Amino acid sequence: MAFTVTISSGSIIKPYEKTPSETLNLSVIDKSPIIRSMDMHTLHVFKHGQEATKVISEALSKALVPYYPLAGRFKESSTGDLQVACTGEGLWFIEAFANCSLESFNYFDDILTVPHAQLLPTPPPETQGIDPIVKIQLTHFTCEGFVLAYNTRHSICDGLGTAQFLNAVGEFARGFTHPTIAPVWDREAIPSSPRLAPPVGAPGLPLALPPMPNFQLQHATIDISREQINKLKNEFQESTGTYCSSFDVVVASLWRYRTQAITDLDEDIEVSLVFSANTRKFLDPPLADGYYGNCFHPVIVTASSKWLVDASITEIVKVIKDAKARVPTEFVKWLISEDHVGDPSAIPLLYTTLCISEWAGLGFNKVDYGWGRPVQVLPIQGFHIIPTAIVGLPPPPSKGIRLMTCGFFFWANCLTE
Repeated sequence: MAFTVTISSGSIIKPYEKTPSETLNLSVIDKSPIIRSMDMHTLHVFKHGQEATKVISEALSKALVPYYPLAGRFKESSTGDLQVACTGEGLWFIEAFANCSLESFNYFDDILTVPHAQLLPTPPPETQGIDPIVKIQLTHFTCEGFVLAYNTRHSICDGLGTAQFLNAVGEFARGFTHPTIAPVWDREAIPSSPRLAPPVGAPGLPLALPPMPNFQLQHATIDISREQINKLKNEFQESTGTYCSSFDVVVASLWRYRTQAITDLDEDIEVSLVFSANTRKFLDPPLADGYYGNCFHPVIVTASSKWLVDASITEIVKVIKDAKARVPTEFVKWLISEDHVGDPSAIPLLYTTLCISEWAGLGFNKVDYGWGRPVQVLPIQGFHIIPTAIVGLPPPPSKGIRLMTCGFFFWANCLTE
């Protein structure tokens, strides 16, 4: 039987109460050309959800009160600066119905089976003249389960901020009157200078992406057990006397093995590893816990392919940790430097570059609308353009790390602690 989805005409969910009417400025990171050009898409798979549409739509309405900028619209100032007009117009919500159960897809445990095109929210009809910042599709399956697909523009939130909002929605769905973590806008707390001013684009629209390669990458899912991870972490600690994270050893292993697979052992070339570090605590004073805008800085590690394939995991982890240790200084220098250093979000678009996006610590796996946490949190498939691996979690009760590899167009949200 072919998989089909029947969707509703869609509706607007507005804040439950009157919210401030104002225009808010974005940070220099929010406005960077690469971030402005990107959308964030995530799929959240839940086994249960009685009256899920009613419960979640009401919770969204309540969450949009403290998170009222998400109910607004992007605009541009007279000088071309991207801003958020807090109009209270609401987000776009689509209810949909699939013709099968989640069990028949094994809860999308194999990412290659995910019918992304039918699960992702489509934009409102142009005739409505609506350009919402957030779009959601909730797809019911013939079992009690559902998939919630979430789409937003990257300029409004990074991965941490998106997970923070969805956890707040879950709290309202479970009867909370206020979110546990109060949202903080405070984009002005990230300093800027004239040389960081982004180029002017079309009003309210993302900037054009640079030309993208197409490497025709293949998707794969790899589970790494907690025992394997702990073995490598213990080896590092015994060798160096210092701690390393699960992220460090998993990424070090993946980088080395991928380099072995893509390079000629007789040839020595430069290869790069790219991931993002959460920089909220590197400002003075640090950003508040509820900050939900973009605040990260890229970590780019380069090495000789010959060195990398011959190195031990401990040696590679040392290089990664050294690069992470430089982030506080490099981030602050980028913010205050008077010299033009370009957009730090721009990464080398080469086959020899491996991009990493860390999802395990973002909080997506903790979202609970009243029927338990998701069994899967999935990215959408990208355009087979950039070699990328998402470091996530396997479905419970499994422990360890799940790597989802290929060209996923969502990378700038890593936690590296």
